[in-house]
Amino acid sequence: MNSLRIIFMGTAELSCDSLRALIESPDCQVVAVVTQPDRPKGRALKLQPSPVKTLAVQAKLPVLQPERARDEAFLGTLGDLQPDLIAVAAYGQILPQSILDLPRFGCLNVHTSLLPKYRGAAPIQWAILNGDPETGVTIMKMDAGLDTGAILSQAKTPIHPEDNAETLHDRLARLGAELLLKTIPEYVAGRIPSQAQPAEGVSYASKIKKQDGHIDWTQPARIIWNRVRGLVPWPGAFSYLPGQPHPHLLKIWQAEAIERSGSAGEILQADKTGIVVGCGCEALRILTLQREGGRRLSAQEFLAGHPLMPGQKLG
Repeated sequence: MNSLRIIFMGTAELSCDSLRALIESPDCQVVAVVTQPDRPKGRALKLQPSPVKTLAVQAKLPVLQPERARDEAFLGTLGDLQPDLIAVAAYGQILPQSILDLPRFGCLNVHTSLLPKYRGAAPIQWAILNGDPETGVTIMKMDAGLDTGAILSQAKTPIHPEDNAETLHDRLARLGAELLLKTIPEYVAGRIPSQAQPAEGVSYASKIKKQDGHIDWTQPARIIWNRVRGLVPWPGAFSYLPGQPHPHLLKIWQAEAIERSGSAGEILQADKTGIVVGCGCEALRILTLQREGGRRLSAQEFLAGHPLMPGQKLG
């Protein structure tokens, strides 16, 4: 196979493994990288490049940062590059038909779920939130819909009890990059038939909002445990401890569900083994937590500076 002229479109950290794999592949020539414009971040609101831009600049690749993917001047630049294929991973904008039609082999997307399950913005988080035993990645030929394109290849991975959204993100990023590199030459050679997504099993992974992290202690402990795991690092699962002049926010980073009963939200035990809180069914043992403005601490470290007593309520 002659070296393919590829434009890569991506923004998030998730995209970097795929871009790195394409850069290192002898079968691919990355002719440009398209990413979102630099955005203000931090307290100083200083403009920060996307992780993909940082990697592209290090690799001395041309970088394009249109505010809108349908910008006429940007579309003209893409056409001038004459790509054979566009590879997309976590870019962050819907692509217009004019881009989908541009390369002779179309646009391939790395999506971190087993489509048609979890189309949309947050498939990794929702797989854990819903307690799924496994997930995976899909390489899809893009069409005008939201993650509705034909499937070219898929790879699965189990979701382990010790996984959270961060560890699963990193594993799926690597898996997606490996699968993309395997799929491209087979697809270009015509050896992979595309398969339309089945109508059954379609679900959507809506964007995570900050309020999704607020724990409802009337839920079963296992559901809350999945929330703790599924929302690392953002927004994090959190609860409030009553206090003056206002309640104190507690962010919970690591926990486990245990067989114990008690009133929902009530602290049942607080010692070096953890902070046990009653749930709608069973209980949650908090192992690592963080007070607003503080640093992440083990339960034992936290209790040394912030004593909690059985009978106190979290809300």
